[in-house]
Amino acid sequence: MDSGFHPKRVRHFEGNGHLHELTFSCYRRQPLLTNGTWQKILANQLGNACEAEGFGLLAFVFMPEHVHLLVMPLHLNSEVARLLARTKQPTSKSIKQLLIKDNSQLLESLTVRERPGKHCFRFWQAGPGYDRNLFSPQALEASIDYIHSNPVKRGLCQTSTDWKWSSARFHINGTIEPDLPTLIRPDPNWFNTSGTQHEHG
Repeated sequence: MDSGFHPKRVRHFEGNGHLHELTFSCYRRQPLLTNGTWQKILANQLGNACEAEGFGLLAFVFMPEHVHLLVMPLHLNSEVARLLARTKQPTSKSIKQLLIKDNSQLLESLTVRERPGKHCFRFWQAGPGYDRNLFSPQALEASIDYIHSNPVKRGLCQTSTDWKWSSARFHINGTIEPDLPTLIRPDPNWFNTSGTQHEHG
């Protein structure tokens, strides 16, 4: 059975105009996102998922063992669960096919026994991960800063703009990277100023 780490579920609210700060991890928090090809696959699938599910991507960072996203639903029927599924499942499937093609030993270590007679490939940690709603400009700014500072705090780079797999260059320099998903800039009119979480905004 899978005995990996399962993050605590956090209640969140769905709704047009509700920003979501999302975090999800690689299986057992292994540093699997250190391969440029795999990072590019994830970036492509994230972009496709945002477009298909009606989300704007405001900020993100790919860390070696986890991902932070800041997204905003653009439609009343946009759902975080579907966004994550459309991002994570195709990424996992594509990476599995590459491992099979390369006859990689990693394939075996990422194949887990769910129950007698059933095994599955697991690139991502099971569960929805972490989801926090943001409603104030202050919380928005703090979230973007936190996301971009992750690689610097970990000693992976000297400045946030040195890290390719994040939205830092877009926000700081206005740079649009061809390998990264489409990003949007936040609109202060989307938020009230209370910083309080409300189910219906």
